[in-house]
Amino acid sequence: MDSLTQAALGAAVGGTVLGRRLGRKAIVIGALLGTLPDLDVVLDYGDAVANVTEHRGFSHSLFVLTGLASLLALLCRRFAPAREISLGRWWTFFVLCLVTHPLLDALTTYGTQLWWPLDVAPVAYPIVFIIDPLYTLALLGGILAALVGGRVHRASAWGLALACAYLLFAAGAKLSVEQRLAPVLAAQGLESAPRLVQPTPFNTLVWRATVIDGDDHYETLVGLFDGAAEPSLERYRRGAEWEPLARSHPRGERLAWFAGPFLRYETLDWEGQETLIATDLRLGFPGFHPFAFTLATREGDAWQAVAESVQLASPYQANGDRRQALRRLAARLRGPEPPLCTSHFVASEWVVEAPGHC
Repeated sequence: MDSLTQAALGAAVGGTVLGRRLGRKAIVIGALLGTLPDLDVVLDYGDAVANVTEHRGFSHSLFVLTGLASLLALLCRRFAPAREISLGRWWTFFVLCLVTHPLLDALTTYGTQLWWPLDVAPVAYPIVFIIDPLYTLALLGGILAALVGGRVHRASAWGLALACAYLLFAAGAKLSVEQRLAPVLAAQGLESAPRLVQPTPFNTLVWRATVIDGDDHYETLVGLFDGAAEPSLERYRRGAEWEPLARSHPRGERLAWFAGPFLRYETLDWEGQETLIATDLRLGFPGFHPFAFTLATREGDAWQAVAESVQLASPYQANGDRRQALRRLAARLRGPEPPLCTSHFVASEWVVEAPGHC
């Protein structure tokens, strides 16, 4: 999630746990702790692929953060003047302010390495977009009331409770969308295909489903207010013929570990050389995928891994205007009319099949 939301979450948790003892200081300390794990963004791991795949790594590990919380609790119990606060309460304060950050991140599409240093893929169960105004406003409302009114514990707890209730709503919405999508996929023989269901930008009313089917992938949008309208699938190429080449290089294999099968491959002329590009289909919106990386360049008849991977801006993939896309998405929140098809924003050479209304 964005830094403002993480700071607000830490502040709300801090005010709830130690607001009665520390007052507004609990909010300030909680906000600082809530943003601490994201300081890893200042680290340079060498190139674009490494920077993206290492983010939300060690600094988001439940093992690391629990250890840090234990150390901070011991220090505060030893040196803080508020001696009436028990070691257990200090520990609870620090653990919750720190670990709620990666746990919330794990509810977004990007994924979080909760179990670092274990060699497991990032955890992701996306029920909120990386910026969700309603979730953030619930937290900020409670914090503002705590700072102004002075009843820090109660106001913070109410804000936190509202934010948690919103997450429960989002989880229920995702389950509902998955249930509506299941018979459509079964009819296409895709019931066992890898799929990703996630909210579209800035809301939890319209959801995007991405389904991988060998060389192709499908996209569909499903809204909570769609009534009896059946989800319609749009089919795209994903350049799977380039996947073996991409995965023959360490960066390509690292991206596959990071994104699973939700990658698209293509070659294009970049800086005067034919270059192999991998795009993460999970992040952003069809036609506006911000995470695309250079992997290799053609040298005569052979391909050579790039010395340093570069992240390309989304215009290399986009076919349309972001503001127009957001306006059409806003209109789509109310129902399936007017229709919104992801193929409206994807370059035509990628489209294999689209419904008639697209």
